[in-house]
Amino acid sequence: MNSTLLRTIHLAFKSLLLQKMRAGLAALGIFIGTTTVIWLVAMGEGVSYRAQQQILELGASNIIVRTKQPTSSSDAQGANSKVKVYGLLRKDFDRIVENVPRIRRTVAMREVRFELRLNNRTADAKLVGCVEDYRDWNHLKIARGRWLTRRDRGKKVVVLADDTAKQLFPFENPIGRTIWVGSEFYVVIGQTASRTSSAAIGGSLDARDYNLDAYIPLHTMRQRVGDLVMTRVGGDFRGEQVELSQITVEVEDVKDVDAAAAIIELLLRKYHDREDYAVVIPKELLRQAERTRAMFNVLLIVIAGISLFVGGIGIMNIMLATVTERTREIGIRRALGAKRQDIIREFLTETVVLTSIGGLLGVSFGLMCGPVFRGLRGGVTMMSPDLLPPVVYTLEPLIAPWSVILSLFISLGVGVIFGVYPARQAAHMDPIEALRHE
Repeated sequence: MNSTLLRTIHLAFKSLLLQKMRAGLAALGIFIGTTTVIWLVAMGEGVSYRAQQQILELGASNIIVRTKQPTSSSDAQGANSKVKVYGLLRKDFDRIVENVPRIRRTVAMREVRFELRLNNRTADAKLVGCVEDYRDWNHLKIARGRWLTRRDRGKKVVVLADDTAKQLFPFENPIGRTIWVGSEFYVVIGQTASRTSSAAIGGSLDARDYNLDAYIPLHTMRQRVGDLVMTRVGGDFRGEQVELSQITVEVEDVKDVDAAAAIIELLLRKYHDREDYAVVIPKELLRQAERTRAMFNVLLIVIAGISLFVGGIGIMNIMLATVTERTREIGIRRALGAKRQDIIREFLTETVVLTSIGGLLGVSFGLMCGPVFRGLRGGVTMMSPDLLPPVVYTLEPLIAPWSVILSLFISLGVGVIFGVYPARQAAHMDPIEALRHE
């Protein structure tokens, strides 16, 4: 049995080598389809992994309560008001701490766009009023100096983010220097290390660039900047009055998240006559990301499967042409005693060998997705540094083992499915008519 199979495979290779160009082009379709399956799934897995890591950084046991500007239809202040009053209140923070059980810790913050100045250099940064735990919560690392402490509450001190510091102090150490924050002097006590920007997650969380921040104590923000921030629009002044931009609540156990979030929703609904807040649960975002990932992978496989299907049709056409060319050979074999199943086995083996070669080459090239992607990214960056969006530099393809196995099975399946018809056509020829064929 084994010797028969080996002889059939040997004959299949010999037959394919008689038409090298034709066989190569047929295998190319399977090669492209198999590579496409692996590459598309790898890129999808890379994007999904990056999104899930960002969600995990938010903490599975955390609840994020954010200020949200109400829509004009629900804005009770009136569309003509020059000062919009909305968002989370300090009393909301106190009510959450008092009423939500099993809280491990809470962190409040306030952020506003501000211009920082040093002589003739300026930086349009996001001024963040925060507490000591904010650094650990957002995975910030200190490059120089120190972070904010309890002793800094109410003081005019600032910690600059990496890009903010470089804009104001391109060649100097900023620690101990004073800068203008609005209309007042602040002493720089620290500088954070560069941190990867976070992408927007659905409609729940906005994209965030941590390298263009400046951090001051939350008490200082309240005393020196205040809740009301006025901005000039054209020849008119408009303002926004917001007490807190975000409250992050960490509960003791992941099992308590849903109950705690429900209590927070009830408290906010009771004391807010408008929907000027949003409650975000990272655990739920993670579930959504998993569902999105599964749907995305199915879509990618369908797209790649179409490519393999087209390659299969090409192989069937080539095998039908081969059957026509070898009609006399088939007649001779039948006349010498070859059975129909022998003819079917021979032509089917040729098709499977062809698709197997294309599939294995496609898998080999598909496994090089990472190096090829990094090489192309490096080449494009050398030619035009600003051509690619920043998110491309944080993306790394991840080869999914199941995609390799699936692509191989699909390529073999294509060989069998699209090889059966030409093989049956060859096997069911009338030997006498076949021998007469010129």
